[in-house]
Parts: sequence; C-alpha cells; structure tokens
Amino acid sequence: MEINSDRIKSLRAANGWTQQHLADVCNVSVRTVQRVERHGAASKETALSLCAVFELTIEDIIQHQDDPKPEQMENTVSIYALVPVFIVGGVVGALLMKLWS
Repeated sequence: MEINSDRIKSLRAANGWTQQHLADVCNVSVRTVQRVERHGAASKETALSLCAVFELTIEDIIQHQDDPKPEQMENTVSIYALVPVFIVGGVVGALLMKLWS
C-alpha cells in the first residue's frame, strides 16, 4: 500500500516522537517506520496500525494519485529554480546583442 510519507513524518514530528517510539506504539520494527517515511511503502496491517495510533482513517494517509510524491516535488522545485536563470540569461543575451549591433 502506498502511504503519504510526508504526512506520516509530519504527524510523528508533531507528536515529538522518534522513529523508535512510533515503531513501539505501532508494534512494528524501526525499519518498517523508516521504509514508510522514506518510500511510502507499507503493508495493510502497518497502515491500519498507523491509522489507529494517529486516530485517522486509511483515506487520510494513503498516497493519492494527484498528490506529488517527494521525488516528484524535488524535480518540480529544481525546474522552477532554473526559471530565473533562463530569464537573466535571456536579458543578458538581449543586452549583449543590442551592444554588438
């Protein structure tokens, strides 16, 4: 099952819990919590345990089709970070063309 890893991380942090503490209260291994937070991968049992601990429904924590995954968000940010470079490059190029003509 694909879980919204950012949601789980933020819920854990909001409670001031370590990964070990979350693992203990969910009765899963720390490795399972790490996998959920890093990759969003969880068994149905783990997902139900997380829901019980955070008092949520499965719908609240699953990764929806329209939600960007963390790696997609990184790519989006890097693309938008390049926009000013292209704008500045275009302006500098236009000024140089004007000076040389």
